[in-house]
Amino acid sequence: MNSTSNNSTAQLGALDWQEIEAGLDNDGHALTGVILKPDQCDAFIRMYDDQDRFRSRVVMARHNFGRGEYKYFAEPLPQLVSELRQAFYDPLSRIANRWAERLNQRERFPSTYDEFVEICRRNSQTLPTPLMLRYESGDYNCLHQDLYGEVAFPLQTACVLSNRGEYSGGEFLLTEQRPRMQTRGEAITIEQGEFIIFPNRWRPVGGSRGDYRVNVRHGVSRLRTGRRYSLGLIFHLSK
Repeated sequence: MNSTSNNSTAQLGALDWQEIEAGLDNDGHALTGVILKPDQCDAFIRMYDDQDRFRSRVVMARHNFGRGEYKYFAEPLPQLVSELRQAFYDPLSRIANRWAERLNQRERFPSTYDEFVEICRRNSQTLPTPLMLRYESGDYNCLHQDLYGEVAFPLQTACVLSNRGEYSGGEFLLTEQRPRMQTRGEAITIEQGEFIIFPNRWRPVGGSRGDYRVNVRHGVSRLRTGRRYSLGLIFHLSK
């Protein structure tokens, strides 16, 4: 994947990040368009069975997380995963800091990913969190938040690696719980190689009296047929 990794990260840098931030503000998520080529997606899928690439495997049904499984990458991360995480963090940290300002939070996120990793490590969060997920027919992922300790970056990304012709169902789910309102849900279809950017646990929403916090959860709807692989990039580390 080395020969094309620079093209993928360059595409991220060339995105209209003001438009992405507007999508996050208006819709609660944003899509990047296709970033990973089919051969890059296929390379990740082939990697899934290489146990040396991963530090742990989670079977969702054992923990009442849903059905399906996922694996956390081990260090050293695949080069493209590391590069994508770095490329996403820079613009997303600026959005995260604007969100913190809107909600009058004291927390701020450093401008470089290496600095953010040091904050995680000082809080005993040292394990890498990029992961791959695999769903078979009938599998699904319950609504959840990916939190692993005191330090949590408020945005994360996910990319579907499988071609949509290879499965049906498996839409990406987002729900928002607004004060004194019913929960709002949305099902989002993601193309092969496309990333979705979404809140990890909350986002600011403008109201008549200023901005307020909305809690967000995400998951995946039941896969009706086929097999679906995806790549998840979580920025904070785990204990």
